[in-house]
Amino acid sequence: MDSIDFRFRLDWPGFSLDVDLALPGRGVSGLFGHSGSGKTTLLRCIAGLERAAHGYLSVKGDVWQDDGHWRPVHRRPIGYVFQEASLFPHLDVIGNLRFGMKRVKTLSAGKAALETHLERAIELLGIEHLLKRKPGHLSGGERQRVGIARALALDPQLLLMDEPLAALDLKRKLEILPYLERLHDELAVPILYVSHAPDEVARLADHLVLLENGRVVASGPLTETLARADLPAAFADDAGVVIETVLAAHEEDGLSRLEFPGGQMYVGRRADPLGRRLRCRIHASDVSLTLNLPPDSSILNRLPVTVSDIVESDRLGHVIVRLEISGGGGALLARITERSRRLLDIKPGRQVWAQIKAVAVLA
Repeated sequence: MDSIDFRFRLDWPGFSLDVDLALPGRGVSGLFGHSGSGKTTLLRCIAGLERAAHGYLSVKGDVWQDDGHWRPVHRRPIGYVFQEASLFPHLDVIGNLRFGMKRVKTLSAGKAALETHLERAIELLGIEHLLKRKPGHLSGGERQRVGIARALALDPQLLLMDEPLAALDLKRKLEILPYLERLHDELAVPILYVSHAPDEVARLADHLVLLENGRVVASGPLTETLARADLPAAFADDAGVVIETVLAAHEEDGLSRLEFPGGQMYVGRRADPLGRRLRCRIHASDVSLTLNLPPDSSILNRLPVTVSDIVESDRLGHVIVRLEISGGGGALLARITERSRRLLDIKPGRQVWAQIKAVAVLA
């Protein structure tokens, strides 16, 4: 059974957690929600740091917890990455990385295997040149990379990441995101990634779980879940979809052409090689609708679509329109005014053109 299955019920004064989920046993599952939605509490239940009175947890068929069995924290083969790396200031980087080895010896094959995992973690996070430095001589991004490497060196069956970029400024976030993408691409270990930043989740996750007030609002593949028209309130002004594309060509006028099933899009010139897969985010506020394709327009990205759903927006006087891209290219969301919906007679089944004013390449 290649999945992570859990049920947790936890009641505190003023807050209760009640979740029942099955998540993929590979890739990144993003746990998204606003502060107080239960993301960190859920992660702590999985780690065994919180003991839910009614709980069940199975990782790829291995039961860690049920009504008659409780595996303590030190026996759970997990790696846990917090907002702060919390490195020991008196130890150098390699000393911090080796600190947890005693616990891991009870969970893994032996010293040789641990050394292999340690070397792999050092290489994946690009910290070879930092091994002799003390934490006080590392940047915030470097400290967090060491913290992630420390979690990976434990040879975990499950990696838990609790807002690992929240304490970093934008420059440090951009520095560390490519390393997180390497973990996604090159590791078989499943990752549960907590964040309240929509673009961060959209860039890294394969599966998305939306939490609100300790309950699951939605759970499913990232591209399908983001494209649900009834969920934009969870993302507020960041409602939008993710489309997987392939870099097809570099144009002479400083643009690159991206292709996907059902169409193509132009973005600013990319330095990536042709054939590379690129994940793009298209915000609902950057999509406009027209009944007829205008002959003269500065908007280059225009796709034939069919209206499939319309729901009220979180913004007064606006609606969210879900659009199916012709040719099986997935879905878009458009945020338009109620007046525009009425004047254009936008309704399910109507064929229109979507004009995309901006495309954010998440790489």
